Amino acid sequence: MTTTTPLYTGGRHAAGRPALDAPAAAQAPQAPPAVEVRRSTATRGRADIIIIIGAAVAALSLAALLTARMIPTSSLVVFVVIAYLAFLVLYGLLVSLEDDGRTVLDRLASVVVHSLAGFAMLALVFIVVFTFFRGSQALGHFNFFTSDMQQAGPLDPLTVGGILHAAAGTLIEITIALLIVVPLGLTCAVFLNETRGAFARVVRTVAEAMTALPSIVAGLFILASVVLALGLARSGLAAALAIGVMMLPIVIRASDVVLRLVPGSLKEASYAMGAPQWRTVWHVILPTARSGLTTSVLLATARGIGETSPVLITAGFGSGLNFNPLSGPMVSLPLITFVFSGSPANTMIARGFGAAAVLLALVLVLFALARVFGGRQAGELTARVQRRRAQESLRDLERFNSRNRAPVQMGSPDG
Repeated sequence: MTTTTPLYTGGRHAAGRPALDAPAAAQAPQAPPAVEVRRSTATRGRADIIIIIGAAVAALSLAALLTARMIPTSSLVVFVVIAYLAFLVLYGLLVSLEDDGRTVLDRLASVVVHSLAGFAMLALVFIVVFTFFRGSQALGHFNFFTSDMQQAGPLDPLTVGGILHAAAGTLIEITIALLIVVPLGLTCAVFLNETRGAFARVVRTVAEAMTALPSIVAGLFILASVVLALGLARSGLAAALAIGVMMLPIVIRASDVVLRLVPGSLKEASYAMGAPQWRTVWHVILPTARSGLTTSVLLATARGIGETSPVLITAGFGSGLNFNPLSGPMVSLPLITFVFSGSPANTMIARGFGAAAVLLALVLVLFALARVFGGRQAGELTARVQRRRAQESLRDLERFNSRNRAPVQMGSPDG
């Protein structure tokens, strides 16, 4: 008689408990996977916001108490300075209750940087709002944009006269300046980017020094070298040359920085394909840096369009519309703002603020365009160019597919 000895299955089977079979163990419920909690990347929590609000309220209360009782003064500047210093002290004390000294310094530095940025933004908003508010009296009249001051006097109402001659003069002068500055500036920037040597270093040094050149010096230079030496009359052309002297170093420096951002691999690939240097510059470097170069030109235009002293020295002042840049005085918006705002008549002051508002709007538009173009990286394509490239790719694909579907023409045996 044969007996079968059961296999050893562990202590639980030996104790008389049934063992789990393999399929049952495989079907046992498993624990759900751990859910990852998204970590907050905010640098300020609820407690930090409460500390900032509490310190601000306490600082304002302390400043009001000091300026009303201990330092009797009605100056708003004194109140703001005391409140700001008290806020920094109180905020540092509150943060030091829970954090170490390094964290306290970091928080104070962050508060100082943000507050300075807020003050700068507040000053910009105040300037814009104040200028448009004071100029709203003149801006509300349509004749302010369509007539000049040839038939208007200082005591005439705002329904007579305008800034058409100044707007036309500004447009003519800045156009002539751009026609001179853009080719020279971009050529000089390419020269500095593609050439190494002592002469390139001298040109770079001169361009960097000219960026800090006062505008009155540029006007005096054109007055001495062009108006007095060459006998050219004070005109819009002389003013455009003076404005161009101010714009040229800005275009050179900004364009030089932009051209340095072009990837070196693009130039190396162009040279590897056998392209000469001038083709590489014209077909590779300049198209790649197009957005940055446009930004540099716009920034220089915003700088040149607001110059007053070069125009006053080289173009003179007139009240009539003049489209000839070679003869006769030609005024601009900054110059007419300077002259009108110094008049004792309230209507002339209103016209001056209206011209300043128009000039400010032009400058803000130019800076906004510079921001739009400057936000693109070197070589980044616009949406319109991307759509055009996609359409060209589809046409190429259809052309290749049509060639593959075309029947093959077999030659005759005699041929």
